Amino acid sequence: MKNLLDRTDLEILSILQENARTPIKTIAARVFISPPTVAARIDAMEKAGIILGYHAKISDSILGHPVRAFINLEVTPERKAELYPFLDACPGVIECSHVTGEYSLLMQTVFDSTDSLDKFISRLQDFGRTKTQIVFSTVVEHRGFRLLEEEDTPKDTDKNE
Repeated sequence: MKNLLDRTDLEILSILQENARTPIKTIAARVFISPPTVAARIDAMEKAGIILGYHAKISDSILGHPVRAFINLEVTPERKAELYPFLDACPGVIECSHVTGEYSLLMQTVFDSTDSLDKFISRLQDFGRTKTQIVFSTVVEHRGFRLLEEEDTPKDTDKNE
């Protein structure tokens, strides 16, 4: 799909990954096309399923969920139909992926306390073996991936250099 996007589309996506609330007028100035053209390109990328949504990055800790953990779960295929609704109903599970290796699933979770995390893990162990890693700190926050080479990234002309 990336081959179907031109350099301007990639620049627009890079800007939106950095800040999805960037005004269309500002994006247009940075990529040197008109605001209606930027809006049309964004709309086309949404319709094509390239842009899947817009999200606010919030502080789990400030909102009362300071315990972040990654949990691996080994689950048999027969138990997955029962497990998925359980995980979907757990607000502390913020992402769950099928993975290769010793475990079937990898979950990213947030909880208000280690006690709440422990209770969740106890319930998970009804489905299979778990391995948990509690996050002490995050060195690189979640971010979009680079769409352009470093020398090709659009420069913000509004900043003083």
